[in-house]
Amino acid sequence: MQIVDVREHTEFNGALGHVPGARLVPLGSLPARAPEFSKERPIVTVCRSGARSAQASILLRKAGFEKVANLAGGMLRWRAQRFVVEGGND
Repeated sequence: MQIVDVREHTEFNGALGHVPGARLVPLGSLPARAPEFSKERPIVTVCRSGARSAQASILLRKAGFEKVANLAGGMLRWRAQRFVVEGGND
């Protein structure tokens, strides 16, 4: 699975941290960087609350990716459910 965090650098390394193994690709850079990802492996997009990652999912589908999902609720929900994070403040 490919985890794509579409927040900005300061958010990725900020208080909420990020999903282990996530690659940081800010939403504005995603269209140009989409070819870096495999179309054969599923992609999950992540942001703070799920709004930007929903947009990212749409962009990726338009770019020909079929196995794309949005992490609903983003890092806020991820942390609320006490899943493992890298970085961030506990």
